[in-house]
Amino acid sequence: MAILIDLTVLNLFDEFWELVTVAPFSVSVLAAILLQVLLKATLVLEHKVAGCFNAKSGGFARFMRFFTAWLILFGSKFVMLGAIDFAFGDDVLFMGPLHGVIAFIVVVMVMLAAEEVALRIYRRLGKNA
Repeated sequence: MAILIDLTVLNLFDEFWELVTVAPFSVSVLAAILLQVLLKATLVLEHKVAGCFNAKSGGFARFMRFFTAWLILFGSKFVMLGAIDFAFGDDVLFMGPLHGVIAFIVVVMVMLAAEEVALRIYRRLGKNA
């Protein structure tokens, strides 16, 4: 389900925002799959690192837990953008400020928000059944 949401978001940005270009459609399907794999891998890594710091007590451990979470979650966007560029070249372009980094982060945040909304709707529907 998440891949379909990512595919929809990516293609809507392609259609309505000049800073995002994806062509052809088959590339957008592959890009959505790659993004979903990388997003899940990022979350797994962040949870593993957080677990190491959660096992420790003290202010420094708490600081490191939040700092490393931020570093992994923010830094992963550059890895993802590089992977998209490497895999698809000019078929998938994010343009604008900071060489497209801002546009890419906006797209990923909207993808995550859309996934969360869909998940909440699904859970609500499941409770009412």
